[in-house]
Amino acid sequence: MALSEIAEAGHRTDVLAGTKPRKQARNRRWAFLGVVPFFAYIAVFLLIPTGKLIVGAFTTTTGAFTFSNIASIFHAPYPAAFEFSVELSALSALWGGIMGFLVANAVLHHGVPRWVRPAYLSFSGMAANFAGIPLAFAFTATLGNLGVVTILLKHLGFNIYPSFSLQGLLGASLVYLFFQFPLMILLMIPVIEGLRKEWREAASNLGATSFGFWRHIGLPVVTPSLLGLMVLLFGNAFSAYATAYALGISNLVTIQIGQFINGNNVFAPQDAYALAFGMIVIIVITIIIYTLLQRRSSRWLK
Repeated sequence: MALSEIAEAGHRTDVLAGTKPRKQARNRRWAFLGVVPFFAYIAVFLLIPTGKLIVGAFTTTTGAFTFSNIASIFHAPYPAAFEFSVELSALSALWGGIMGFLVANAVLHHGVPRWVRPAYLSFSGMAANFAGIPLAFAFTATLGNLGVVTILLKHLGFNIYPSFSLQGLLGASLVYLFFQFPLMILLMIPVIEGLRKEWREAASNLGATSFGFWRHIGLPVVTPSLLGLMVLLFGNAFSAYATAYALGISNLVTIQIGQFINGNNVFAPQDAYALAFGMIVIIVITIIIYTLLQRRSSRWLK
């Protein structure tokens, strides 16, 4: 090969090498433009309202800085509302997490017919979004004072009222369970599928039963994910509003905020800001715990 040909080939290589970084830079710019709408949406509907809320929690109606708004949420009836909200969210998350894990594992069992899994996934996708007024009406018509099941139990000699109430902790958590439980199924199925087949095969070859596999291998691996998803369910229930409002529950933080904003009692936006700030603190703690648990579970589930 002549020296001129070698030089020309080298020149083409340099040109191509210089063109590649320019193309990559253009691709990065176009990729950035693609995510601009997402960040704009987050800024307009999440960051800006949250910033205004935090500022409002520490200012008076005239704009002066104060801690009195935050101090007010430590006086009745707000501590009881926070307590009931946390109890309701925790109980529904615990029930929903355990039941969702058991059903998700059963759906993925090899002996289950093929049509069961898509049926469960379809039901779970629908039920996880079935909340608000329709859900409250369904439970009122079923387990209310004059509900179908309530009347049926009364004819059988079992009167669940007045010890049971849909506005109480047990009744409200039962209502919340209707959308917490299927949501857990949807979230738990990928976690169980993440367990490596080699682990099951090795445990089976060593004579381990299904119970032994879950006791010594399966549960230790999925427990961080299981707890993390329960924390996610807690946050989902803690922020619920429409279902509780339709049921007539008044001692929830979200209901208290709605009353202040809607002016049912008195229009007091600063108190609503303070209550919402308290909810944000609890949600942030929830997100931190969830993130830590997910990091731990990601070491094994890949």
